[in-house]
Amino acid sequence: MALRLLYLAFLKISGWMALLARSKASKNAEILVLRHQLAVLRRQVARPQPLWADRAVIAALAGLRPKALRGHLFVTPGTVLR
Repeated sequence: MALRLLYLAFLKISGWMALLARSKASKNAEILVLRHQLAVLRRQVARPQPLWADRAVIAALAGLRPKALRGHLFVTPGTVLR
């Protein structure tokens, strides 16, 4: 139990350190992406079905985020190409 607590604390602290190392533009882009995703999800009752324009906005803003964080989106830049 104590080992798990230490592991979770280490993950949180390392996440905060990574956040401090990111640029302000990267953080702002992530906030914009998350806000737009939230707006799309609020319009949906069931499975999200974003409009083409929604996918394009999220994909464009996702390009500004670090590559390591791009996989956390429900729409990726490759989705727009489909």
